[in-house]
Amino acid sequence: MGTNFPLVRACIFDVDGTLLNSEDIYTKIYNNILREYGKPDYPWSIKATQQSRGTPGTLRLIEWAQLPLSVSDWKAKEKAHIDLFTKSKLLPGISTLLQTLKTQTSPTIKLALASSASRQSFSLKTSHISSISNIFPEAFCRIFGDDPDMTGCEKKPSPDIFLLALKRLNDMLVADGEPPLKAEECLVFEDSIAGVESARRANMRVIWVPHPGLAEVCRGREMDVLMGRTERDGERPDFSATGLEEEKQNLSRGKRIMSEDGWAEMRVSLENFPYEEYGIQLTF
Repeated sequence: MGTNFPLVRACIFDVDGTLLNSEDIYTKIYNNILREYGKPDYPWSIKATQQSRGTPGTLRLIEWAQLPLSVSDWKAKEKAHIDLFTKSKLLPGISTLLQTLKTQTSPTIKLALASSASRQSFSLKTSHISSISNIFPEAFCRIFGDDPDMTGCEKKPSPDIFLLALKRLNDMLVADGEPPLKAEECLVFEDSIAGVESARRANMRVIWVPHPGLAEVCRGREMDVLMGRTERDGERPDFSATGLEEEKQNLSRGKRIMSEDGWAEMRVSLENFPYEEYGIQLTF
């Protein structure tokens, strides 16, 4: 793949950990459950392999903790703590980024959501955040893990959810008489390793904004994540040990990092986003 990219015409956002601080809430819930069984707190070295992966990810969690629970048992225990999500907040830079993309771009950037979580879960986490419903009203393209069109599809790192978002966006564009989007004209915003790989498999560009805990366990392996080569054929990547010392020095935490092929970028946050570098023209 080359580095001469077309201008970005659409931005597709993951939700948990990308727009919202809900990953911290998930960690709190997981730790509450683990403590019921006398287990240690959930480390990011394991959570890195569980995020966004649906049932396979939950199985990894249960296996690591050696819990006498099925996936449905675990989900039931999670549900007992769901009220914590009513305290979800937007992450730094998100409000400005979304408002700018929706109201200050020419041509207007198309927006979509693509989350592995359920629609009900999304509503619980965002019903108290008016800016989310203003930016992504029901009429906008929203794809969730329980979307009927996701039946039979695979979770991230499969590209299915982003390809469905592309199809939905193109259905809307064609209906409005606009030319359809190409995958490479889409910019995905993700926090999880599986999400980065999913976007790349969909042939889309991707901005990776990992949680500080995830960034720490990925030190020295940032390029592997950005290139989408941490998990192949279902084999679980090992984040219990970080990369080579030379890589740690070259790819230190807090530095903006581009992938070798230019298709992916790692950022510490979405504050002060460089719109022009992605061909997104702003109006003032």
